[in-house]
Amino acid sequence: MNYKFKILYLYSELMGYQIPIFKEFVNIHKAEVHVVHWDHKKLTHYIPPTFNGICYYNKSSLNKNSLFELAENINPNIIYISGWMDKDYLSVVKIFKKKGIPIVAGLDDQWKGNLRQLSKLLLSRLLLSKYFSHGWVAGPYQYEFAKIIGFKNHQIIFNCLSADTNLFNNYFLKSIINKDNNYPHRFLYAGRLERVKGVDLLIEAWNGIHHKKKDWDLCIIGNGSLRPFLLKQNNIILKDFIQPEYLFEEINSSGCFILPSRSEKWGLVLHEYSAAGLPIICSDVCGAAPVFLTPKYNGFTFKANNVKALQNSMINIINNSDQDLITMARKSHKNGQKITPELSAASFLSLLNNNE
Repeated sequence: MNYKFKILYLYSELMGYQIPIFKEFVNIHKAEVHVVHWDHKKLTHYIPPTFNGICYYNKSSLNKNSLFELAENINPNIIYISGWMDKDYLSVVKIFKKKGIPIVAGLDDQWKGNLRQLSKLLLSRLLLSKYFSHGWVAGPYQYEFAKIIGFKNHQIIFNCLSADTNLFNNYFLKSIINKDNNYPHRFLYAGRLERVKGVDLLIEAWNGIHHKKKDWDLCIIGNGSLRPFLLKQNNIILKDFIQPEYLFEEINSSGCFILPSRSEKWGLVLHEYSAAGLPIICSDVCGAAPVFLTPKYNGFTFKANNVKALQNSMINIINNSDQDLITMARKSHKNGQKITPELSAASFLSLLNNNE
C-alpha cells in the first residue's frame, strides 16, 4: 500500500479501544501508524493485535536518543502524545514542533479547580507554548479543561475517544430481537473492581433495595482489589474480565448498565453499552455522560457517592415496564452513534487537511 501520511503516536498505556481508530487511519485514510507505548506498570495486560500499516514499539526499549532517531526515521506528518509527563516524549515533540509538524495532545481530564490542578496550571500553559500545537478532547468537560489550560478554540478538536461501534452496534442488532420478546431483568457492571469505580457503593445500594428488586439481579464483570470483597456477596453474579469480542451473551442477558464511579475522567464503557442498546445509570462525575446519557431518555444519573440516589435510579429502572425499557434501549443505541472510530480518525486528520 502507498501511504499518504505517517502518524506517530507517543502513548502511555495502549488499550483495545484505540485499535478501530488505527484501522480507520490505515484502511480509509491510507496512513501509516507508528505507536510507541509504555509496556511497564500497566493497569491491564492488553496485547494489541498486529496488522499491516501499524508498528508498535515498547517504550522500555527506547531512551531519549533512540526515540528521537526512531521519530526522525519515521518522519511523521503529525504526532499524537498522551504521555504528557514523559520527558522523552516531550523532548521529541519539542523538536518536531519547531519543524512545523502538528503536535496533538490528547485530553481526557476534567477541570475541578482543586489545589493539584491549580498548582499545575502555570506549568500546563508553559508546556502548551513549548510542545503542543493542538488539543484533542474527548467531550465537553475536556473542552472546558483545554480552554482553561490555554488552548484556543481553533486549536481544539473533538472525538478523541471512541468505542468500537461496529462491534457494539452488532451486539445491539442481535440482542434487541430477543429483548423485544423477553426483556432481561439484570443490572450489569463491567470494569475494574476498584473503589474509585464505586463498586462497593453499588453493592451497598443493591443490598439496601431488598424486596424492591422484584425479579432483577446484578452481574459484575472484572478483576481488581475488591474481588475478595465481592466473593463474599451471595446475592450477585460475579465473573472474570471478558474481552469485548466475547461480551455478546452478557449484553444479551442484561437490561441496564451501571457505572457508579467516584471519579471518572471519561468512561468509555458508557459509549460501548449505549451503542449496545442498554439503558444507562451512572454517577454525575462521568465525563462521557453528557454525550451518551440523556436523563429520563435513555437512563439516569445520580450524585456520586450517594447510595440513596443510586438506589432511586435502580428502582426507577426496575419499575419501568418492559416496553418502556425497550424504548429506552433503542434510544440508548441511538445516543451511542454520536462518536465513531470513523469520526475520530477524520477529526484528527482534519488538522493535516487544514495545512494542505
